[in-house]
Amino acid sequence: MRATLIHGAHDIRVEEVPDPVLLTDTDAVVRVVAACVCGSDLWPYRGVTHGSGRIGHEFVGVVEEVGAGVAKVAPGDFVIAPFYICDMECVNCRNGFSTSCLRGGWWGEEDRDGHLADGGQGERVRVPLADGTLCVVPRAIDESLVPHLLTLSDVMGTGHHAAVSAGVGPGDTVVVAGDGAVGLCGVIAASRLGASRIVMMSRNPARQELAREFGATDIVEERGDEGVAAVRALFDGIGADRALECVGSAEAMRQAIGATRPGGQVGLVGVPHLNPEIKMGPLFGRNVGVRGGVAPVRNYVDELLPEVLDGRIRPGRVFDLELPLAEAAEAYAAMDSRRAIKVLLRP
Repeated sequence: MRATLIHGAHDIRVEEVPDPVLLTDTDAVVRVVAACVCGSDLWPYRGVTHGSGRIGHEFVGVVEEVGAGVAKVAPGDFVIAPFYICDMECVNCRNGFSTSCLRGGWWGEEDRDGHLADGGQGERVRVPLADGTLCVVPRAIDESLVPHLLTLSDVMGTGHHAAVSAGVGPGDTVVVAGDGAVGLCGVIAASRLGASRIVMMSRNPARQELAREFGATDIVEERGDEGVAAVRALFDGIGADRALECVGSAEAMRQAIGATRPGGQVGLVGVPHLNPEIKMGPLFGRNVGVRGGVAPVRNYVDELLPEVLDGRIRPGRVFDLELPLAEAAEAYAAMDSRRAIKVLLRP
């Protein structure tokens, strides 16, 4: 079968690899219907972090085979795979943080049984801990739902985690730092949680338009101190109740914190690959809280899936480019150059 591998900075190749097989009784093999490139995939692509081997961690597909110990998924099921592996049984999973699963792991890395986990950008994937990792879509779906379901493997759940971590509730004012797929899904999340006003910080006209369609009421194009001042000016000079930080850069963190009113809270989901420091002085002096981290998207699927299935939310619109798996290198290049918000790959 074919799968995507990274060999170094800006070196993405689609190559022949062995077909996956069941290695433990808790495994399943899934035929991938759709996968995608994530913003976090761009860090190794750009050479900021090291990367080699199988890559990709978001996919949906159809179960082809299951191990003898698998009870909750069966061949023929259409499933959503989150961007990590989890059992949904340990204390951390039951507490709502399946990204810290005591038996879990990550796609493309060695799992707890000592086996190398497949990457998600391929024709088929061996799924460890299938009963916990995979979420079965409870009814037949048509092709139009596939992009929306795929967002539940990461970006929609991550945007939701930003809003939940920030404490967004009815009537709140919200500012979103980051106009990528996660930030745009954060707009959806803030809107569905009842925010009265949502500010998207963006300089890109196409992304601004989509943000407005998702529920943003205001757009701020300025950056740095000017951006903070522009947001504060919208809210009596003091800032928004909540901020969603969806980038992971020092600049985005400063903007989110600075744009939050005294006593407000920031939901942090941007992966801080460059290890930007958060200064304690502005938080302490203005009583601003920061909470967030790796989004436990598997815990959120049960809440978000019904709204995708009935069309109340349409997060799959963040996919503005679709390519065959054979063109994975172009998918990475398009996202790296911001020619695309998020690219869907079809095996």
